[in-house]
Amino acid sequence: MRRLDNIDLRLLRVFVTLAEADGFADAQILLNLSQSTLSTHLAALERKLGAPLCQRGRRGFRLTEFGEATYDAAKRLFAEIDAFQSRIGRDRGKLMGRLRIGIVDGVVTSPVLGIHKALARYCDYAPDVFIDLWLATPAELETAVADGSRDVVVGPMSQKVPGLTYLPIYREPHALYCGRPHPLFDVPDDRLDRGAIEEASFAVRGYQHFDDLYRANHPRPAGTVMHMEAQVMMILSGRFIGFLPCHIGDDWVGRGLMRPLKPKTYNFASSHFVVTRSADEQRALVQSFVQEIKRQAASS
Repeated sequence: MRRLDNIDLRLLRVFVTLAEADGFADAQILLNLSQSTLSTHLAALERKLGAPLCQRGRRGFRLTEFGEATYDAAKRLFAEIDAFQSRIGRDRGKLMGRLRIGIVDGVVTSPVLGIHKALARYCDYAPDVFIDLWLATPAELETAVADGSRDVVVGPMSQKVPGLTYLPIYREPHALYCGRPHPLFDVPDDRLDRGAIEEASFAVRGYQHFDDLYRANHPRPAGTVMHMEAQVMMILSGRFIGFLPCHIGDDWVGRGLMRPLKPKTYNFASSHFVVTRSADEQRALVQSFVQEIKRQAASS
């Protein structure tokens, strides 16, 4: 195997993206490269390393044993590069490196959880930091920060993973909604009894399946979603009722396309946390951003 030079870092990043995308189709979108260009980069890296990294063809895409080992080594290498940049930046009094953020979806309209304002302030004084923002479910986010693939995540976490620091920032109110075409849309709250709610088809969040059923005192789900945008679609269809954060649902209420069902009865607040690894308590790159999230929460 020939000695690697600087150009191989770019090829390695392409390979890591390809591996994480599980094939060329999604990697093309993520990297904004054509399949032929991706194939050329991959072939160049394989020549430099001296062995095939993946198998691709009619049977699909999968990493070879050497590819798996290369992927793991590349991830460790990039983590060390990020740590090196952070150390250099700290010694120069500047924030540098890659900040990997994770957040649940459907929060951009939240004055607290829509972190765009915190992100704007952070970027103003940390222009050399590369921002990597990822949307995922709470369980995926908690796993990602625990295994080191995310630096800071925000969402309704379990608070149970050892080695993580959980900072409470917000209790997000939720209500039970139906869409305009739904039979319950025009039924006044005082005529909505428990039986009517139980008979309605109920869409639950897959990661909160039993909690949603319990909160609505509903016997069974008729549909499941993993993201808030999908829940909005289910409710707007007029065939399902379901829980939404009020900052999302009330926007549709204002358009006349949804209504909350007995909001004094069917409501709850979801506790959201900023989560980091306890080992990163002194890492300025991460903690500076945490402070901006706290500042945003306090001003809302």
